[in-house]
Amino acid sequence: MSPDAPPLLTSLLEQVSRSFYKTLWILPRSVRNQISLAYLLARISDTIADTELLPLEQRLNALRQFRDRIAGERPEPLEFTALARAQGCSAERLLLERSDEAAQLLDRFPEPDRKMIREVLETIVSGQELDLQRFHGASADHILALNSDAELDDYTYRVAGCVGEFWTDMCWAHVFQIPEMDDVLLAEPDFSKLAIRFGKGLQLVNILRDLPRDLRAGRCYLPEAGLRTSGLAPADLLESENEPRLRPLYNSYLDRARDHLTAGWRYTQAIPRSAPRLRLACAWPILIGMRTLARLRTGAILDSSTRIKIGRGEVKGLVLRSVLAVPFPPLWRRLFKTASRDA
Repeated sequence: MSPDAPPLLTSLLEQVSRSFYKTLWILPRSVRNQISLAYLLARISDTIADTELLPLEQRLNALRQFRDRIAGERPEPLEFTALARAQGCSAERLLLERSDEAAQLLDRFPEPDRKMIREVLETIVSGQELDLQRFHGASADHILALNSDAELDDYTYRVAGCVGEFWTDMCWAHVFQIPEMDDVLLAEPDFSKLAIRFGKGLQLVNILRDLPRDLRAGRCYLPEAGLRTSGLAPADLLESENEPRLRPLYNSYLDRARDHLTAGWRYTQAIPRSAPRLRLACAWPILIGMRTLARLRTGAILDSSTRIKIGRGEVKGLVLRSVLAVPFPPLWRRLFKTASRDA
């Protein structure tokens, strides 16, 4: 992180952000703290939403308090003691205990940056609130599913597509002015559209990878309309033997995720070569996502006993190869071609 970054954006962020901390660390200094704070605040709201030991209304109320505090509409400090006590993870407990300190960090930035952070958090929290209400009462014995692809697209925008939009707006303000892609200038709206697809693609990879775990929590993000055309109900996905019937539909969502990540790579290619840190920060989740899609093509996607993912060694290899390739356009382009093989 930047030398002037507060501890919340260094040690605590590293504890709760897992591998994404590396992406935040490599960002240019001019946007590193702003994007890191937005991510930390989103982790707070996500932890609130995921505290299943507490009643729905208590979590929704906490999200409203948090949203109002970020928006500057709540002068009272945040007090999430009960939520913190319900956390099994010490880092997430500390995150909630220090949530008001995180909210106060907004004051470190100029008003245009505060506005962008507030807007993206408003959208993310709206998605988390909708998710809690939509799946209220869900369990492994009572699985609830999204109704349509439109609902899935809306959800992936609210929790991830908007992040690509925010990321882009922040970089337009601080890192570059006119991105170039294959000697063709991209207008800002076109660049933002690619950024939104980038975020949606990453979230869709998470949804497809986490399908067995979500089902056992009563949540099915594969729309019921599509399942019905495959002769399946959400509860049928608890049984591994139904994978052959699910595969054609599931593969269509893998295709969609791949297309979104390909748009994300176009976005990455459009970033000027004079911003290599930003290129790397975008490339890493795309390359990892593409390799994950390849594993999902052949993995046991309904088996809850194993989680399909790429190992740390492979991640380190992708990171190293990308760092070595970023100064050389032919090698850089080859990174995506190799990572997307079989995706």
